[in-house]
Amino acid sequence: MNKNLLKKEVQDYINSNLSADVSKIALSKSPFSEVSSAELANQIAAKKKAEKKLPTWFKRENIVFPSTLSVEQTSSEETAAYKQQLVKGNLLVDITAGFGVDSFYFSHKVDEVYSCEINLDLAAISTHNATLLGANNIKIIATDGLQFLQNATLKFGTIYVDPARRSASGKVFKLADCTPNVVEHLDLLLRKADRIIVKTSPLLDLQAGLTELKNVSEIHIVSIKNECKELLWVIDKEYTNEPKIICATLNASIKQIELPLHDIEVGNYLSNIPATGYLFEPDVALMKSGAFNAIAQQFGLQKLAKQSQLYYAAQPVPTFIGRIFKIETVFAPNELKKSKDLQGNVIVRNFPDSAENLVKKLKIKPHKTTFYLFSQIQQTYIVFKTQIVQYY
Repeated sequence: MNKNLLKKEVQDYINSNLSADVSKIALSKSPFSEVSSAELANQIAAKKKAEKKLPTWFKRENIVFPSTLSVEQTSSEETAAYKQQLVKGNLLVDITAGFGVDSFYFSHKVDEVYSCEINLDLAAISTHNATLLGANNIKIIATDGLQFLQNATLKFGTIYVDPARRSASGKVFKLADCTPNVVEHLDLLLRKADRIIVKTSPLLDLQAGLTELKNVSEIHIVSIKNECKELLWVIDKEYTNEPKIICATLNASIKQIELPLHDIEVGNYLSNIPATGYLFEPDVALMKSGAFNAIAQQFGLQKLAKQSQLYYAAQPVPTFIGRIFKIETVFAPNELKKSKDLQGNVIVRNFPDSAENLVKKLKIKPHKTTFYLFSQIQQTYIVFKTQIVQYY
């Protein structure tokens, strides 16, 4: 870490250029002899990326940022705060600490955090920032996390690991192909702690993950504004039952629901096309669970059709996790072709055309609150004109 980045004149330059073109700064001569133009450009770009994702770091003076890639790959503050509730015991080790955001939030819940980061520069940056943020119960160690565990005599309450999800061939979808290899070293992890928390990409298939892991007690599917951010696999040493699936949305308020690992067999489907009432579009966290019939049962809803993944009720259900639309008018798809000056947003579920094509064909202009939902009921294609009454 270049400590010259902390000089007042350098920090003032960084803060005054947050709206500047960083590519021009990178190609220009640096105004400081001990800080390169590339370093200045990186600090500006990384800090800009942190503004919404990591407001605590963005607002604190004299924070040093790593590469923009490290900021992109780190947990957001919302997801890091959510993970706090999952820890067990008073001693935690983060064996893939990176920029240290998760370690920082874990430090609020346990007495001591060991934070391992193999990259020396990143470890130095995290050490500096942790001191600035007053996280004095974090011990940052510049070492390989698995090697640290193998040599440690401590017994941890929780081990946290965020395996790198890239290889030479690009993105990977098996845990065994990630670094570190949690599957290969799971027995070591379970010897060293009572609980393991593994963060994975939301692209990982739930059943595929369960074939690789053992003792999984919970799988948390976490989303923000209808974007699935991460899967959290909670592994408990003595657990042998079926894992719980917990869908969590971190928006203006946090909503959670527990769904079964295997969907219930019997679905509750609409038999008639409703003229009034409300339609429900599940958040992606619920969709990732695959428990589509259980969603209807949990919220007291009816599915439009087996493959539609839209739901209906005569009244709104504010506890629902996802968007809710009030039905205004019901159309046959051909009827819309006669309409002019259509305004609204298009949602397609179990309909033989894409939203993009329908917008072009029907010349539908955007609208803030009006939505057209294209779907089917009893093998009949249908369009609902609606007003949105609940966002995410």
